[in-house]
Amino acid sequence: MLSICWIGIFSNFMVAWTETIGNTFGIPAMIMGLTFLAAGTSVPDLLSSVVVAKKGYGDMAVSSSIGSNIFDILVGLPLPWLVYCLWPNGESTIVVKADNVVMNILILLGMLLAVIGSIMIAGWKMTKVLGWLMFLFYFLYVVQAIFFGLPFGEVTPCAR
Repeated sequence: MLSICWIGIFSNFMVAWTETIGNTFGIPAMIMGLTFLAAGTSVPDLLSSVVVAKKGYGDMAVSSSIGSNIFDILVGLPLPWLVYCLWPNGESTIVVKADNVVMNILILLGMLLAVIGSIMIAGWKMTKVLGWLMFLFYFLYVVQAIFFGLPFGEVTPCAR
């Protein structure tokens, strides 16, 4: 229980510091979340996958990565919302401010199909080429997320 408390405390610091760094350098919150927070929360998954893969349990490493993401989406997101909505503060809903949710879900599903297809083509074996391909997939995902997430083309009037 104490470990969970420490994780909660350090998570609050990590979010606050990431927000401060983003504000200091003018980096939008969406990019900070997509890169720094995502990487920061994925390091434990990375380390556990490396450990089990080195022991010869590649299937466990892949299953752990997929399972942790499913857990994040199906428990990590709704549980805090549920607790907030059940807390006696008069609020019964939370407004999610995300303009491109449907597009992001479709892109995520496309990426999932690309990953599964790549692993199938590689004969269900993790190789260096497949590893580089996964990095390429992540890079392409980040590029498209930045492209669709930033207000390119918006004209802001100059101050006089």
